[in-house]
Amino acid sequence: MNYFMLAGASSNVGKTTVTMGIMAAFKKRGLRVKPFKTGPDYIDPMFHRFVTGEPSINLDTWMLDEETIRGLFFRRLKENDLGIAEGVMGLYDGHSLESDVGSSAYLAKTIGAPVILIIDGRGMAKSAAALVKGYVDFDPKANIVGVIINRISSESHYLLLKEMIEAYNDVTCLGYFPNNPDIVMDSRHLGLVPVEEIADFREKVDKAGELAEAYIDLDKLWEISQHDQTVSAFTDPFSGLIDKYQGLRIGVPKDRAFNFYYEDNFMALANAGVEVVEFSPLNDAALPERLDGLYIGGGFPEIFGAELAANTAMIADIKNKLEAGLPCYAECGGLMYLTNSMTLNNGETNQAVGFFAADSQMTKRLQRFGYVNIAAYLGGKTIAVRGHEFHHSLVTTAEVLPTAYVITKKGKTWTCGYRQKNVLAGYPHIHFYSNPMFLTSLLNAVLEHKAGQA
Repeated sequence: MNYFMLAGASSNVGKTTVTMGIMAAFKKRGLRVKPFKTGPDYIDPMFHRFVTGEPSINLDTWMLDEETIRGLFFRRLKENDLGIAEGVMGLYDGHSLESDVGSSAYLAKTIGAPVILIIDGRGMAKSAAALVKGYVDFDPKANIVGVIINRISSESHYLLLKEMIEAYNDVTCLGYFPNNPDIVMDSRHLGLVPVEEIADFREKVDKAGELAEAYIDLDKLWEISQHDQTVSAFTDPFSGLIDKYQGLRIGVPKDRAFNFYYEDNFMALANAGVEVVEFSPLNDAALPERLDGLYIGGGFPEIFGAELAANTAMIADIKNKLEAGLPCYAECGGLMYLTNSMTLNNGETNQAVGFFAADSQMTKRLQRFGYVNIAAYLGGKTIAVRGHEFHHSLVTTAEVLPTAYVITKKGKTWTCGYRQKNVLAGYPHIHFYSNPMFLTSLLNAVLEHKAGQA
């Protein structure tokens, strides 16, 4: 069994670019690379999938317990696979001062992954040794075994930093990435621009792979990655439900506007016997036939608001089906799409589905960011589940609507989202393995509605 983690000393050290390059280089060598992402990020896993051809799995140690994390991780790795987990933010950046839960370091310890620390080498000499030593000594259990130096101007600069780092630390410098503007990724308000919107992404990936092949010690990385085979005792909580939910058809929008989904949420649905039917609100004239429910994830519907609004047939079909009682669960961008309109910061307003008597407005400042505890009233009971919020928008209602969630975070409490007919929509993104009762309650509502239609 082979795996390691690539983690940054901080955000913006270029760990996604380095990760893509190393994934591409190992894939070129004929290995089946299985990608993973620390935390709740959606965009990096899209990059991973493009590079490797394999779905990337989010491993979030705040939303999921350690047993579940290990189960979701090890079930993805076969004997000859290479697992590469990309970190989030800086190595030790987690949920709070008191705990490193949610951090890359905590995940590395949970799955037993050796850590390769990525640092930005610009403007440093001996200070690089002090930087690495601080990270190594801060938590020896994090098991930092190697360093990759990014944005290096020359080989002589790299060799200087390598000598300094290895003189003061029991780690190996595994190479560097030259400073190269051709592989830099563009960003927008929720992070990096997604794969589908980068015209020259294939060229960037190929170039990053070439740099990894030329400047990174891939043989040493492969050696570091080797572990004894691990047998996971994890039992998927949804696999025993296949007889109950077999045959349900859930429509999921997947296109440039809607693409924020946890891959394991689809695994949960599949293991429960649910058929996921993909469609495009941008390009399709109507919902797929014979749907029993909808799962509308997040993304950038506001960016494509004019195109979504122009597809009046799809908007009408979704609204009519929801008004008729079709069950629907929506997150963040999905919530925005179900309001009357979406307005950008430049004042441009586009029609949305209009199911909720509310309007969405983009904001210049981030409105919510971080992990939240959620209380959702479903199936006659309150279900506690953990989620993550990250949005630059507000939704305002024209009338009082029943709220979807009561949310708490660091002693603060607020309500979020709306319930109307069989629709539940709110800002938080929820991992179904956080509390399986959340998904089963949603599916029970789908079953109930389907039985009523028979």
